Amino acid sequence: MQTDTSIDTSVIHALSDWWEESGVSVDRRRLDQLIAAANKKLQDKSIPVSGVHTASRSGAIDQAKMLARSADTIDSLKAHVENFEGCELKQQAKSTVFADGVADADIMVIGEGPGRDEDAVGKPFVGPAGHLLDRMLASIGLSRDTNTYITNVNFWRPPGNRNPSEEELNICRPFVNRHIALVKPRMIIAAGAVPVKSLIGTDDGIMKLRGRKLTLSLDELKEPVPVFPIFHPAYLLRRPAEKARTWSDLLQILRFMEQLGIAPQNRP
Repeated sequence: MQTDTSIDTSVIHALSDWWEESGVSVDRRRLDQLIAAANKKLQDKSIPVSGVHTASRSGAIDQAKMLARSADTIDSLKAHVENFEGCELKQQAKSTVFADGVADADIMVIGEGPGRDEDAVGKPFVGPAGHLLDRMLASIGLSRDTNTYITNVNFWRPPGNRNPSEEELNICRPFVNRHIALVKPRMIIAAGAVPVKSLIGTDDGIMKLRGRKLTLSLDELKEPVPVFPIFHPAYLLRRPAEKARTWSDLLQILRFMEQLGIAPQNRP
């Protein structure tokens, strides 16, 4: 296992927030590009030759598709993901972070991938952002303990908590799609733009996506699944003023659950 020498984006974003509050303009898109380039250089230097997979990227995707198709239960899919060696992120990750919650729930929450805390514990959304997500879900009667299932579009922590690359998302997508097909959710809540891009294929930012009802169609599902994008809770920790718009989005989700007849009876 290699030491994580990558840049922690959460620290950089916190500094950016401080500068913006002080009146200094920050080009966040350019900043993220620079961080990603720096992390790639660090990652290229830190991964040993033995950790580089001999299989081609297309071969890794083909293998993921084959394994995903062969999984007829969530447990078997989890085993395939845990044993899969086609994604280089796994080489530096401590854990394979598969899912948490109620596997036959009507509501499926999908995030972008594990961070430092999730990598250490082996479960999605367990750090400060996860605690906020739990409170957000509880406000409309949802809980991973009783009626919600939580996963990500990537199963291993990217160095420095960067966003997973398009290549990494493509390798994981067969597992993610099969995961959704096995759970058969009535609704998906997508936390952030990354899972929406991976699932739907849009390049729109979360500002354009939030508040909209999208649909996900998979060959393995009898009908499309509605997808509701929301701000990622990590973003809300940096931008608490956006919680008001998030509350509006959560109320929209609750109204749609009521239309489907799946709204929790014990909600506040």
